[in-house]
Amino acid sequence: MTVQTEFAALSLTRGVPHHVALVTDDGELTYDDIRGRVEARRDELGSTRRLVMIEAAMTVEPVITYLASLEAGHPVLLVEPASTTNGQASRARIESLVSRFDPDVIAVAEGDHWGLNETRTGTRHELHPDLAMLATTSGSTGSPKVVRLSRENLLSNASAISQYLELDVADRAMTTLPLHYCYGLSVLNSHLFAGASVRLSSRSVLDSELWNDFEAAQATSFAGVPHTFELLEKTDFATRDLSSLRYITQAGGRLDPERARRFIQLGHHRGFDFITMYGQTEATARMAYVPSDLAETAIGTIGIPIPGGQFRIDAPAHSDVGELVYTGPNVMMGYGEQPADLALGITSHELFTGDLARQRDDGLYEIVGRSNRFTKIFGLRIDLDHVEQLFESSGLDVKAVSSDGKLILLVTTAGQAAVVAEHAVSRWGLPSHVVEVHSIAEIPRTSSGKTDTVALLRYASDNTVDPVIDDVVTAETLRTRIAYLLGAPHAVIGDSFAGLGGDSLSFVEVAIHLEELLGTLPRAWPTMSMIELAAHAVRPLSPLSAEPASTSRAETHGPVPLHAQMKPATRRPWQRLPRIEAPIVLRAVAIVLIVATHADLIFVQGGSHLLLVIAGYNLARFQLANRSHRLRTRAMLAGVASVAIPAITWIGIVGVITGTYATATVFLGNNFVGSAQWTPQWHYWFLEAMLWSMLAVVALLAIPAARRWERRWPFAFALAVLALTLIVRTAVLGGVLAEGTEKYAVATVAWCIALGWVIARITTRTQRLLVSALAIVCVVGFFGQPLREAIVIGGVLVLLWVTSLPMPRWLVGVVSAVAGASFFIYLIHWQIYPGIETHSPLLATVISLIAGVVVWKAYTFSMGRGRALFAKAFSTTPRTR
Repeated sequence: MTVQTEFAALSLTRGVPHHVALVTDDGELTYDDIRGRVEARRDELGSTRRLVMIEAAMTVEPVITYLASLEAGHPVLLVEPASTTNGQASRARIESLVSRFDPDVIAVAEGDHWGLNETRTGTRHELHPDLAMLATTSGSTGSPKVVRLSRENLLSNASAISQYLELDVADRAMTTLPLHYCYGLSVLNSHLFAGASVRLSSRSVLDSELWNDFEAAQATSFAGVPHTFELLEKTDFATRDLSSLRYITQAGGRLDPERARRFIQLGHHRGFDFITMYGQTEATARMAYVPSDLAETAIGTIGIPIPGGQFRIDAPAHSDVGELVYTGPNVMMGYGEQPADLALGITSHELFTGDLARQRDDGLYEIVGRSNRFTKIFGLRIDLDHVEQLFESSGLDVKAVSSDGKLILLVTTAGQAAVVAEHAVSRWGLPSHVVEVHSIAEIPRTSSGKTDTVALLRYASDNTVDPVIDDVVTAETLRTRIAYLLGAPHAVIGDSFAGLGGDSLSFVEVAIHLEELLGTLPRAWPTMSMIELAAHAVRPLSPLSAEPASTSRAETHGPVPLHAQMKPATRRPWQRLPRIEAPIVLRAVAIVLIVATHADLIFVQGGSHLLLVIAGYNLARFQLANRSHRLRTRAMLAGVASVAIPAITWIGIVGVITGTYATATVFLGNNFVGSAQWTPQWHYWFLEAMLWSMLAVVALLAIPAARRWERRWPFAFALAVLALTLIVRTAVLGGVLAEGTEKYAVATVAWCIALGWVIARITTRTQRLLVSALAIVCVVGFFGQPLREAIVIGGVLVLLWVTSLPMPRWLVGVVSAVAGASFFIYLIHWQIYPGIETHSPLLATVISLIAGVVVWKAYTFSMGRGRALFAKAFSTTPRTR
């Protein structure tokens, strides 16, 4: 079977005949319908291979002509329709392409009809047997080259995309990008390859009718470039209930990391995936993608190569940064600049992307700059050499570079920076905030006499970033601190505490450090990136004004660059009393009440159940934070292990030495075999309740439907879990009151974990009031002890309504140490206080607390050292580039 036949099969026969292939404003077309129309169009085009130019409007006829041309072996040149809003420029480009490549057939819409305008009956071209398409790049700077693509290029890329997106017959894409754009065309190709369907639409994402059509068609996906998502944030997209939406893809340039994070988190809440991709026309469409389960941790990267593709990095010695080079069956045959080039075979076996990249330790690739002279800015592919030539023709000495999605122009002609900025903005239609112009005395050169691009970028960076403000806290400061505390050297400023695997054990230490740097933390800080946390701090005020202090800028003309507006955040002024997060204070108070009560210093019960509520709250904040199912499951199981391993080890050693604990207790299973009377076997009921509840959550969220519901309706889902645990509690107790060890059984205390989960999912004041009432309903009558119930209710209300609490500075360290060590204090205090309480309950309490803190510090130190030694022992050798 030839490649041409294979591609015809992907266009027509992969779809089940009676299944829908295309949906339009006028109705649906099945694969059988398309087969008949393609065969008729093939007959119209004839059997002689010819170059066919198609005005690629988002309607059925251009698609039929495209598929028929491919099946019949006619090379296709898709162009933007002249009828678009950019009609004059489109017509100019079409005329330029017609003049240069002289197509044999031009397929265009003529009024309400579709016409095949034949330049000649046969062809004047010599066409290579493998040539299937001439693809224009996405720019408009005058570069005359087209990309020559083979049938294998189209087939392999459609196959790879459908594979990593897991497309099947149930998928239906809404078209939001033009077909003449390789990214938009790849959506059509990959869906037809998979036997799926496409809803054709030429409406803008700003048009509410597009989304009405999306819902009516039950579409499952759409694609966007960075500008698409900028537009979407200006609409009501975030509040639309697109129940059928399965995923969104993004490519076409670097998306602002914080915007990417917002859409990823929206997807977590609404039940869809946000998949970042990377590609170039020269690779047919796609070269890399970020797997959906890595979306949040991989922000800022391009992910991994698509199936069948490979990357290598051409880096100089002693550097891990170099030009990204791609190989794969989708790499173009080569460029074409004139009709004679259409006869050429493969001239490119690998693609030098022009992007400077590095491979992170986790295997993901990250673009750090551009090495060649093309860049994509605001969705526009710009030839930097052409930019320089245009200015040169006007008598201006200008060098063009690009970084972070900006066009950076450096001009040596004195006093002309403003003119250059104005011309760049008007000539290419770029927003002013993505154009930077600098005056420079002399263009730096390399030893070979070439322009030193690296030096230009360094100059631009040094002259656009504001002078460092004294006493500032930057995102990098926070990244360094959190990376150290979590033992996560791979952390980047786009990461969050939860995204890096932070849990309730590390929460206290990290929160205290951040409080020192930033002052009072927002309630949602565990899921905020370092960038967001840095922005949370307050800038110092000018002594002459109540406004934030302004800073001088190096000579840079035009508007202040966006990243210059986003200055490093400054530390909050010290307040009269430092504040500490309420959950930390509650943990410390609860464990002190537990130990003091057991040591007979006081008799105030309720601390353990309050700790369970806090455990549920932290479970939802950290392990169940907005992340993929795989990473979330891994985080929860890691949380289980962090409790089970030290607990089983300690209880096992104590059991062997003293004979106090049975095997079931050692393995945290006494709940299932223990007696109805209180015995030492019930000492660790709290750890059992926490561990088995976490495992129950893992099992629950292993159900796909439950995952979707939890992501789409997080608060309602948590409420449902709470209701379920209360039903189970009532069924086990036969009422509300718990007697004896019923107060400690997993089945009757799981509601505490669920209540904490609900609290963590609150987003409105109304929800907070509702849960306050529910907390009282849950607790009152359960213990039959008013003081105990008051302790639990009081602690829950503090957790609900108080973000942080002030306290003397000397007490902050004590509270944070006790809170951080609460798990270990609980674990070992059963063996500490009994021998001391008869002499001094106070001393027994204090020694138990101190011993727990010491064990906690020793454990965290040994674990940190162990991780470091493991990483050193099993670190890989440097990669060969």
